[in-house]
Amino acid sequence: MKEDNVFAALASTPRRKILAYLSETSLTAGEISERFEMSKPALSKHLRILEDAGLVASEKRGQFVHYRLADDNLLGTLHNLLAAFCPVGGPLKKESAALARAGKRRAR
Repeated sequence: MKEDNVFAALASTPRRKILAYLSETSLTAGEISERFEMSKPALSKHLRILEDAGLVASEKRGQFVHYRLADDNLLGTLHNLLAAFCPVGGPLKKESAALARAGKRRAR
């Protein structure tokens, strides 16, 4: 379940700090590493976990990889989490899924 990846990614203080640094701008791995006392392999692992959870996106520009928040995915993931745990949201999410399936069948 993707939500499990998000919770695992957010469970780490360094990863939450990385997300905070990326909240207003994109940064290279080098720029992020300047803000932490950890090895580059450890930072790479944190960035990979954040990417795998869909919270961070990367883009190669020249010789550098720039990281940014994956805002669209982050908001969607948070919405899905709220809908799953909210007493009212759960049934609405199921209804929405049923509507989506019905729409796909009609489009065929």
